[in-house]
Amino acid sequence: MNKQNVTSPEPGGTQAAQRPVREQPVLRPPVDIFETTEGITLVADMPGVSKERLSVSVERDSLVIEGDVQVDIPQQIEPVHADVRATHYRRSFALSSELDSGKISAALKDGVLTLRIPKRAELQPRRIQVQAG
Repeated sequence: MNKQNVTSPEPGGTQAAQRPVREQPVLRPPVDIFETTEGITLVADMPGVSKERLSVSVERDSLVIEGDVQVDIPQQIEPVHADVRATHYRRSFALSSELDSGKISAALKDGVLTLRIPKRAELQPRRIQVQAG
């Protein structure tokens, strides 16, 4: 498999034009992608995002991850300065036809999202037993 299995679209492309306008900043979470003979593992850093505010979806041949960081400030307190504020993470990737998007698994632990995307079964290596005789 080549390095084109999961790719990021160019900034400002058609996907960027389709996104709704948001008041809070949109951040691209840093991502590491690893390939094995079984498939792809994608690890995204999304600190502050809870499972309830995380969305992982496949739209045609694109994988989209989104998450919101919500900072709850009590009504009686008015912040003078805030380094941490509400943030929206979003990143999308083009999926290769070699990958089985119907079998993606996702786990979120300590702000790190791990996605496992297997290769289609017919593309995975298999051992063929040789018969004697």
